Amino acid sequence: MATTVTPAVLAALFKGFRAEYQNALAENQPQAKWQQVATLVPSVSASNLYAWLGQFPLLREWVGARVLKAMAAHGYEVSNKLFEGTITIPRTTVEDDQAGIYLPIFKEMGRAAAYHPDSLVFAALKAGMTSPCYDGQNFFDTEHPVYPEVDGTGTAIPVSNVDIPGSSPGPTWYLLDTTRALKPLIYQERTKPELTSKTNPENSDHVFEHDEYVHGVRARNNAGFGFWQMAYASQQPLNGEFYGKARAAMQQFKADGGRPLNLTPNLLVVPPQLEAQARKLLVKDENGGNEWAGTAELFVCTELA
Repeated sequence: MATTVTPAVLAALFKGFRAEYQNALAENQPQAKWQQVATLVPSVSASNLYAWLGQFPLLREWVGARVLKAMAAHGYEVSNKLFEGTITIPRTTVEDDQAGIYLPIFKEMGRAAAYHPDSLVFAALKAGMTSPCYDGQNFFDTEHPVYPEVDGTGTAIPVSNVDIPGSSPGPTWYLLDTTRALKPLIYQERTKPELTSKTNPENSDHVFEHDEYVHGVRARNNAGFGFWQMAYASQQPLNGEFYGKARAAMQQFKADGGRPLNLTPNLLVVPPQLEAQARKLLVKDENGGNEWAGTAELFVCTELA
């Protein structure tokens, strides 16, 4: 059946498309995995400056004057990026009353918007060996500087949160402490994903020239790194020996001045190809002889495949 295209018809169509998008967005956002490893930090400008990452909050005995640390020493900045996803619908499809076939696409757009933070956060995690964090070293690095004095003075001691074998490295697995207010990674949100449309040929050259309606999602956000001390990456075999080594390393991390950070490595993040090894490691065997059983939660991350 032919349909006369009027502003009312287009408004009704867009209302239905928006409902599909919003419903899928709401349904899928709780299923996204980024919140397991990252903290949401709102943004109100083109970028956020995380100068305070140079200070790991601890209390000390107050003897004499307060010990002050310069918060601008590192200047770690995360710039927001602009993302979009766009589809077009020919006017002829609306005239021929076939626009309903596009409903699943809008539902998929909503799903994609919900999982977009996952792609940013886990891409940052994968890039941690080659991307700097607040101290100027790569997030996973062998030479993070830790200073002997609480004010960040003295000769720095290099500390490693990565274990790479000299030959034949395997898939990367990660041990994280996600128990703190700030998790190892940051999801920075400037604007939430929003669906907009252009359907009026009087207001849009594209609609007039191409005889099609444009619908698109727009968002501004990015991902970055928190405290490197809360994460450890390894390309060693995932077994009791190297898992224990990673846990021991994290539990020995100290703040400037030598105070223990008392970290809790509670989440083991692995790509799908290491799921079997990880489950054997964290689950008791039939004789109850696995000393690492229950020491961390397992997160098999398909984004790391």
